[in-house]
Amino acid sequence: MGKTEWYLEYEIQKNRPGLLGDISSLLGMLSINIVTINGVDEGRRGLLILAKNNEQIVRLESILQTMDTIKLIKLREPKLRDRLAVRHGRYIQRDADDKKTFRFVRDELGLLVDFMAELFKQEGHKLIGIRGMPRVGKTESIVASSVCANKRWLFVSSTLLKQTIRSQLIHDEYNENNLFIIDGIVSSRRANERHWQLIREIMHMNAVKVVEHPDIFVENTEYSIEDFDYIIELRNDPEEEIKYDIVDKTRMLSESDFGGFDFS
Repeated sequence: MGKTEWYLEYEIQKNRPGLLGDISSLLGMLSINIVTINGVDEGRRGLLILAKNNEQIVRLESILQTMDTIKLIKLREPKLRDRLAVRHGRYIQRDADDKKTFRFVRDELGLLVDFMAELFKQEGHKLIGIRGMPRVGKTESIVASSVCANKRWLFVSSTLLKQTIRSQLIHDEYNENNLFIIDGIVSSRRANERHWQLIREIMHMNAVKVVEHPDIFVENTEYSIEDFDYIIELRNDPEEEIKYDIVDKTRMLSESDFGGFDFS
């Protein structure tokens, strides 16, 4: 019988030399292997561990709860956020009211790319929205995550180099392993019906779709925010407010410098 991976997180109550060694020794006595360990928050450590059976975990939990030097926070099968917290040494910020909304700042781009790459690797339909001001790194993060996930990315609408609005795909682009990137502002305010017919076709594919500016996207379409599986917010700093009137002004200036094009 193979071993099962678990996530253990504890908060240090009395920080003293040798505490981590005591925890490691306890795991060794119970024949539980440590895969990875890291600090995940102020005064907290997270560990990915391997156990042969649930009895080992039950015994571990019982012993940890008697210790006055630590407080057991989590002992469960690892979730994506747990794995990334151990890998990067910090937890992804999650909206307290909307559990599908995750917040990042620009100096966490490495964590963001890792997070999105894990989402992109999942099979089947996935609709992801990403909010953020111009030049904060949205498109670049999506492309980098696609590379990490070994996905081919396709711009359905974009202003990365020039304004791009696709009205059809060629045959090999109708591939469920591709990742489709949609600029919500460009599609909502600049596109024609042929473009929207293409978006509807893509939405029915069992593939990953990423929509920049999802709030603008849903304003003039039949889609709603509830249709999104994940919403990601990317800011230059934690206090930055995402304002779409500023985004629009930046787009207008950009379009005056570079002409747009529609291609098949």
